[in-house]
Amino acid sequence: MSERGQADGAEDAVRVVLVSAPDETTAVRITRMLVQERLAACGNVVGGLTSIYWWQGAVETAAEALIVLKTSNATVDALVRRVPELHPYEVPEVLVVPVLDGHAPYLEWVRASCKVQRIED
Repeated sequence: MSERGQADGAEDAVRVVLVSAPDETTAVRITRMLVQERLAACGNVVGGLTSIYWWQGAVETAAEALIVLKTSNATVDALVRRVPELHPYEVPEVLVVPVLDGHAPYLEWVRASCKVQRIED
């Protein structure tokens, strides 16, 4: 592991979360909420996808958008729980991918952006 990398279970580890959505408008809405709630540092919406998948015993084809979220291990569980609350699909795709390494300042920005802001009493 490099100096920038993090152990897989470390709270500071950075994660990429992939979420498919039925259209770009829905994907932007979900992404904006997750970033506003500080569950993700940022998200990219990639439109123009064609998904081919098994659903209820048949092969389906659908136009979709893909959300690529950057988050930290400290917030990834909350993000994974939150996506289905915001998502119209019965079974939304939510895949967490570990980030093994990257540009250190960017990784630190992701970590800092996902920290829950606590209000002092």
